[in-house]
Amino acid sequence: MFPKTTLALLALIAGAGTAHATQYPLQLANCGVTLRFDKAPDSAVTVGQATTEILYALGLADRVKGTSVWFTEVLPQFKEVNAGIERLADNDPSFESVVAKRPGLVTAQYEWHIGPQGIVATREQFADLGIPTYILPSDCLGKDNSTGSDGTRTAMYSMESIHQGVTELAQIFDVEDKGAALVGDLKAREAAAIDKARALDLHDASALFWFSSAEMDIDPYVAGRKGPPAYMMQALGLRNVIESDEEWPVVSWESIARANPSVIVIAKMDRRRFEADDYEKKLAFLKSDPVASQMEAVRNDRIVVLDAHAMDSSIRNVDALETLAAALPALGLR
Repeated sequence: MFPKTTLALLALIAGAGTAHATQYPLQLANCGVTLRFDKAPDSAVTVGQATTEILYALGLADRVKGTSVWFTEVLPQFKEVNAGIERLADNDPSFESVVAKRPGLVTAQYEWHIGPQGIVATREQFADLGIPTYILPSDCLGKDNSTGSDGTRTAMYSMESIHQGVTELAQIFDVEDKGAALVGDLKAREAAAIDKARALDLHDASALFWFSSAEMDIDPYVAGRKGPPAYMMQALGLRNVIESDEEWPVVSWESIARANPSVIVIAKMDRRRFEADDYEKKLAFLKSDPVASQMEAVRNDRIVVLDAHAMDSSIRNVDALETLAAALPALGLR
């Protein structure tokens, strides 16, 4: 019998020739809005690193006229193409800067950037100018973005929502074969990482994911129980010590210390909105704070540094699974 990872790769190979050209007009339901495309867009502007890297992975870098909202350096394989594309903003771009590029499509990672309360603009504002907008389904499916600063998950996050985003963007741009290949690769790598971690047979190991903090010495933003990090923990056999449904709730260090996680995963990023965006300052805090320093994970040096963007819904979630699966065996968990 073939192992799951081999079966996944065989399925990918078998399906590689089954993709077909997009039939236009194409109509899609996207985060509550119906989109129609009579042809593939000739250009795009991305608001969110996740959508930027998906378009690059689909071989569409030549269509991208501007990018924005960056957490970390672009994936190494896209460094060269990304260097030739204008970055409109490291963080939130202005509506005017996006429109000035006259894009055939605007893609967004988060609904709070382009949505009912969009801080860049609403979808209606773009539509009034004849510019369609596409939001990654991973920020809408099983999620209520009207509550909490980063929204509240109503269902456990699944990589299927990322696969849907890849597939739909591939349809929109008429590169369905590349979309099918990318989804197949993500599925195979995901299965391999989960198999590796499950072989450890963890029984009661727990974890905390710390993204950042508005101030170094105040309550941190940590991963809730239904977002991408929670999915990773569940897939790898770890129990999340945070019980909030918010995407990134603020939780006191006293509460976290009482939960006493076996492992702490901290985000590493290039963004510097907050002092705690610097992972080295996170490490220094954990080892010096009178409360945090007493946690089992800190005392036993069970701290894993993870790419911040891999903690958000993106194709990098598979990279995170692989990083964590590789790190767990050395932590002495049971």
